[in-house]
Amino acid sequence: MAEKNSENGRPHGREKFGGFNWGAAFFGWLVATAVSVLLLALVSAIGGPIAGSSFRTGQQAASSAGTIGIIAGIVFLLVLALAYYAGGYVAGRMSRFDGGRQGLGVWIIGLVITILLAIVGAILGSQFNVLSQLSLPTVPNAGSLGIGALVTLVLVLVVTVLAAMGGGKAGRRYHRKVDRAIDA
Repeated sequence: MAEKNSENGRPHGREKFGGFNWGAAFFGWLVATAVSVLLLALVSAIGGPIAGSSFRTGQQAASSAGTIGIIAGIVFLLVLALAYYAGGYVAGRMSRFDGGRQGLGVWIIGLVITILLAIVGAILGSQFNVLSQLSLPTVPNAGSLGIGALVTLVLVLVVTVLAAMGGGKAGRRYHRKVDRAIDA
């Protein structure tokens, strides 16, 4: 007869092998990055021509800029949620225990790398600012973006952390099924 895999509902080895796994979180972050790049490229390839052909004049496009911005923001948020869910899933699946914690690790790695890239961009931005050489339109009043940008930032942070942790828990589900099969 097979030895039971768990005592009191906890699988053997949790104390030794449980906890946070940096390797799983890192590879989950790589998957999240790859999925976000691929989905954003796909959305841009499909959405760009559709949005470009929807307006006959520049005035029509300018009058609908708010709506276009909201739709683009929602699509961007959905892409990030799917990407972080996939990254959390990979981390949860790679790690034997604590899928939610692995998903949180994916999110933390993504946040740290984003902050580091923002700092590098702020330091080196003026030296390598190729866009300043182009005559692109600017935002008329950058001060009016403050509250909207803050709300968007909080929304992105909350949605991505929940998606990553949910993906991690979903990835861990496979291991629970194996535990139940061994116990049976």
